Amino acid sequence: MPDGIAGRFALLLIISLICANFLALAVLSYERNRLERATLVAREEERIVSLVPALEAASPSIRPRMAELTSTRSSAVTVERAPLIMVQSDAPRSRALADALTETLGGRDVKAAIHRRPDDDRSDRRESVAASILLETPGGEPKQWLNIQSKGPRPLPPLIEEGAFLLILGASLTAVLGVGLVFVRRLTQPLTALAKAARAAGQGDRAARVSTEGPREMRDAATAFNDMQARIAQFEAERMRTLAAVGHDLRTPLTSLRIRAEMLGTDESASMIRTLEEMTVMADGLVAYARGARENEDVTYIDLVTLLEQASGDRQGWFEATEAIEVSGRPVALGRAFGNLIDNAIRYGGSAKVTAERIGETALVTIEDNGPGIPDEKLSKVFEPFVRGDDSRSADTGGVGLGLAISRDIVVAHGGTLTLSNRPGGGLRAAVRLPVTTVAVAG
Repeated sequence: MPDGIAGRFALLLIISLICANFLALAVLSYERNRLERATLVAREEERIVSLVPALEAASPSIRPRMAELTSTRSSAVTVERAPLIMVQSDAPRSRALADALTETLGGRDVKAAIHRRPDDDRSDRRESVAASILLETPGGEPKQWLNIQSKGPRPLPPLIEEGAFLLILGASLTAVLGVGLVFVRRLTQPLTALAKAARAAGQGDRAARVSTEGPREMRDAATAFNDMQARIAQFEAERMRTLAAVGHDLRTPLTSLRIRAEMLGTDESASMIRTLEEMTVMADGLVAYARGARENEDVTYIDLVTLLEQASGDRQGWFEATEAIEVSGRPVALGRAFGNLIDNAIRYGGSAKVTAERIGETALVTIEDNGPGIPDEKLSKVFEPFVRGDDSRSADTGGVGLGLAISRDIVVAHGGTLTLSNRPGGGLRAAVRLPVTTVAVAG
């Protein structure tokens, strides 16, 4: 079974056309045979109706000779003292012929039968019509029966020769498939566009929309998708505005509390100041996270090697690339994503080793450190906002659990993936995969 709609539709058309052609040929053949049989019966009925009066008008002694003269190669006519058909057949067609002859001939004793001759071979399945009619004879004369047995013509050749039939079938298949595939292509184009937009939406592109054209069902699906995208984009925008507002509004009271704590001048004030500093960092992180999600930057072609060299050099990281790699995206956003990953590697692992290589149509960037890594059960959770890989980390080490969330959102928006894994020899490895070809980027 073909995998696509077009292939399945084409297969359905082929099977339907073949069945329709054979069915039409079978119906035509049946109708022709039926007409041939009906013509044979009607001809013999007419012949009998005209022959009986002629024989009865002649002397009984010459009737056998007259009957013999009317015989043909396909029809035997005799006048005998015994009927050819001794018992009337109950077959519907035979009974109908007998009743018709009886009515036409004024109620004479008529026996008729329509059958295939038992001595016919398989190559000559001709139908035969037989009838026995009791003739009127003068008083004292023995009974005379008009016996007729006619054999139908040989079967006609096929309506269409095999070669011609195959040619007609092939031509009809080609014509219908051509029209059908054009129709299916127009029908599946909106589905393809919807699937492409859905994949882009899954990568974070809230601007992806689908044209509301085509059949009613496709218009309904496209409208529902576009409405869903609009609602999600609105929800995310409101969420980010709320985060930014909360983070911004927290700065003033935190600053005021810190000033008061510093004015106390007691030993307890130092602990209070550290707590306030942590809260300030978290508030700043909220603002940065919301700002990063809302930034609108043009998509351009990016020299990924140069971008990674700058990000690594600014942070004293080690970088290596085997070839030039170009991707499509937002350079500032990608720089922030890779910068966060390199900062984490240096902050928690002491160093950052960055490598870039091209694998097919994918650019693979790895950032490795020599730190303690992250417990395996937390690897999938550290991408959530405000979740840290190590519970012992605090604001003193420079993180509130937003760096990985921001980096992951940026990479996903560029059609890529970000995964974390612990290195066998110790340390953490962050692997970023980005498509080399142009992609739709969330905005």
